[in-house]
Amino acid sequence: MKALLIVDVQNDFLPGGALAVPQGDAIIPVINNIQQHFKLIVATRDWHPANHGSFASNHDNRQVGEVIRLHGQQQVLWPDHCVQGSPGAEISPLLNQGLINNVIFKGSDPDIDSYSAFYDNGHLKETGLHAYLKRNGITSLFVCGLAADYCVYYTVKDALLLGYEANLLTDATRGVNLQPEDTDKAFKDMEKRGARLMTSTELLK
Repeated sequence: MKALLIVDVQNDFLPGGALAVPQGDAIIPVINNIQQHFKLIVATRDWHPANHGSFASNHDNRQVGEVIRLHGQQQVLWPDHCVQGSPGAEISPLLNQGLINNVIFKGSDPDIDSYSAFYDNGHLKETGLHAYLKRNGITSLFVCGLAADYCVYYTVKDALLLGYEANLLTDATRGVNLQPEDTDKAFKDMEKRGARLMTSTELLK
């Protein structure tokens, strides 16, 4: 059984948003086009409280892009984004949401970030995604969304650790690229760990 996992296609990650992924909106038509080929679709949402520790604004004399230790975890500091209840936290209205079966919220603990759709960054708490997929007999995941070098990357790594067959749809994701090579490095590492990299065209054949 297979499922489509759409990671964080939220307004703040799209052009004009607080943490815009370059060309992040270009993936939406691709995702809409493939949804009809899945019986189970799950979306995720970053859902941060305003005092979240990943926000540079919550640390004196710190700037966006700096790396700190946050309760024992290495943490990149980001602009305030996907704040609970804000328009930026909403799933993009351009994304077809009518076929989405479940939405998983992550990153709601102010003390630790949650890039992965499965766990927080310390693997201390689960989001509930794994249990949901198991209940539905899912063994194969097709992953897309934002951003390729952070939340998508960590989600694919955890999917592999949990025993799923992980497929990354390369034309349905884009990276933040704090460093120019970040997305390329993430793609290569996911493939090295056992993920299958493919395009939506290959999926639809």
